[in-house]
Amino acid sequence: MIEIESHTATLEQDEESKLCCCGTPKVEENHHERFEDHHHHTHAGHHMSHGQHGVGPQATSLNRTAFMATLHCLTGCTIGEVLGMVIGTALGWSTWPTIALAVVLAFLFGYGMTLWPLRRAGMTWSTAFGVAFAADTMSMTIMEIVDNAIMLVIPGAMDAGVLDPVFWGSLGVALMLAGIVAFPVNRWLIARNKGHALVHAHHGG
Repeated sequence: MIEIESHTATLEQDEESKLCCCGTPKVEENHHERFEDHHHHTHAGHHMSHGQHGVGPQATSLNRTAFMATLHCLTGCTIGEVLGMVIGTALGWSTWPTIALAVVLAFLFGYGMTLWPLRRAGMTWSTAFGVAFAADTMSMTIMEIVDNAIMLVIPGAMDAGVLDPVFWGSLGVALMLAGIVAFPVNRWLIARNKGHALVHAHHGG
């Protein structure tokens, strides 16, 4: 009888030791899984935080570059447009010859403003012309289309004299709207290393 009770006690002790042995790894395993899950979330959040910090400056830099590119093209177009409109109006030309002269001069001054720094940097004429053409053509084309379309739509704008406030007011509004329309196009091009990104790649600036 004593032997049976002793044997039963031994079996109970063995079962308790097995339960303890089996239960401990599960506890440790669960603790390890929670630690890895916490580490994963912390690590992912850390990377996400870094990603969010990087988006702002990059977008700001892109917007600034696009704005400067738009302002650059708009300056050349404005000089050409004003000269063309003034010359055509002063000579009493009709609408279409005046617009044609303004467009030609706008492209001439626009390309010239890009060519000048490239040539000063030592670039050959052929290469500089290629870069200027690729950088400015789309932007200036959009500006000229918008600008002249608005001038045609505004009543009396094309018939107004050089000293008429209607002429200068209409031209100012047309050029401003042309720049606004061209900005997102320049931004899209620069983001894909096209447009004025080609100029920046050559003279860093």
